[in-house]
Amino acid sequence: MEHSFHSSQWKWKEFDIKNDAQAKELAKKHHTCKKWVRDVQKNDTNSLEMYTGMPDEEVLWGSLVYLQHADEKDNRHVFHFYLTRDQMITANLDLSKLDYANVKAMKEKMHHSETPIEGFFVLIGEIMAHFLIEIDTFEVKLRDLLWGIKERNNTSILDRAANTDHELLIWKNLIIPMMEIRMAVEEAFGDEVIEGRQFKRTKRRIERARSLIREYEEEIDALLDLENVVSTHRGNEIMKTLTVITTLFTPVMALGAIWGMNFKHMPELEWKYGYLFSGVLIGLCTVALYIFLKKKGWMGDILAVRSKKSFFK
Repeated sequence: MEHSFHSSQWKWKEFDIKNDAQAKELAKKHHTCKKWVRDVQKNDTNSLEMYTGMPDEEVLWGSLVYLQHADEKDNRHVFHFYLTRDQMITANLDLSKLDYANVKAMKEKMHHSETPIEGFFVLIGEIMAHFLIEIDTFEVKLRDLLWGIKERNNTSILDRAANTDHELLIWKNLIIPMMEIRMAVEEAFGDEVIEGRQFKRTKRRIERARSLIREYEEEIDALLDLENVVSTHRGNEIMKTLTVITTLFTPVMALGAIWGMNFKHMPELEWKYGYLFSGVLIGLCTVALYIFLKKKGWMGDILAVRSKKSFFK
């Protein structure tokens, strides 16, 4: 996607990574340009550097991931930028990849920007506007997940919670470099840049996105804690129920094992009412054991039928 902008005060150019002649010409302008061109050709992740050696000749350059697929690690888009007090150069920038970016409105704002720094923050602000709309979509997913845990809590819901948490981390990973760029611009070009209208607007957008991510992060943490409480409670109830059932069947297993022995002389085998006696004895032992456990308070309500409205159903 071609980008070109000129005014009496500053200019914006799109650098073609594959154009060797353009790369050589740019590398001659400033010693930092050569390093930037080299980085552009090999860097595919976030980076940020600056030069502040001479007053009014400050330079800020780097790379920024402005789009990342939630399920595919390598499916991301990175653009590179080189920013001075009189020009902005970008490479590999394709705003058409951002569904909610308004390129026409963005360029109109750039025409009213007095410096390339302000123009750069118009660009960053447009990317942040896209992020905020996408984060609103994420909020809908989070709300569905919140009610899904109550209505049909199962393994698939836990998988959704993990995926949602991962997606939130991706958004956090996209916004942190924006925060760094905002602070780096102020560091490189001085306090005067913070008075610009576009700088202030973009700063507020970054802070808004950061606050939303922080709040959603707390929601997901609470949601996962709730899931852990429910899972732990259910697991404990299952184990306690199985323990009680095993204990109640101990007389059956113990007496059955005794009378199942193959000794030659076992007087009970010759009794006329031996079968009835064994059944009654097993029944009495089981009832006695149940009463003992009940008096000790070890039965609780683990064998009780759950209400349909119970959160732990």
